[in-house]
Amino acid sequence: MPTKKAITRAKRDKQQGKSASTQAGEFVHEEMDKIRKGEHGARNTKQAIAIGLSEARRAGVKLKPPKAGATSEKTRKQAERELKQGRTHKPVSAKRSRARIKALKKEGTEAASHTALSRQAHSAARRRTATARSASAKKAANTKGPRKRSQAAQKAARTRARAGH
Repeated sequence: MPTKKAITRAKRDKQQGKSASTQAGEFVHEEMDKIRKGEHGARNTKQAIAIGLSEARRAGVKLKPPKAGATSEKTRKQAERELKQGRTHKPVSAKRSRARIKALKKEGTEAASHTALSRQAHSAARRRTATARSASAKKAANTKGPRKRSQAAQKAARTRARAGH
């Protein structure tokens, strides 16, 4: 069950005209926090992210299901059901919710560690082309605003100085 804070942040993102994946990112972020606190666990980082995306869809974020061939048919169908569920706002079965939490409590918390997240981000980036990575970095820089851009430039300069470049 997503917290009100995550739903509020996602709504704010939507009002600001940000993409569905950015809105869903709030739920993924919250999921990582839950795992770190030990409220429940996940087998790996991919599963932790999937849980966050699932909750986003159920909360009404219009996040498209994965394309055919990208994941298994079962996963895609489940994402479609969750998207539909987010539009109708039908209550979730309490028994099913408890069973889900009970199963997740048995999993480890390593999936949300900084190392695991870094490894996941790195492998996800490697699957993209250099052009796609560059384009998203440019878009991120444009949407940052002058103050944040300046802070990012200063941080990059510090990093370069520390690395001796």
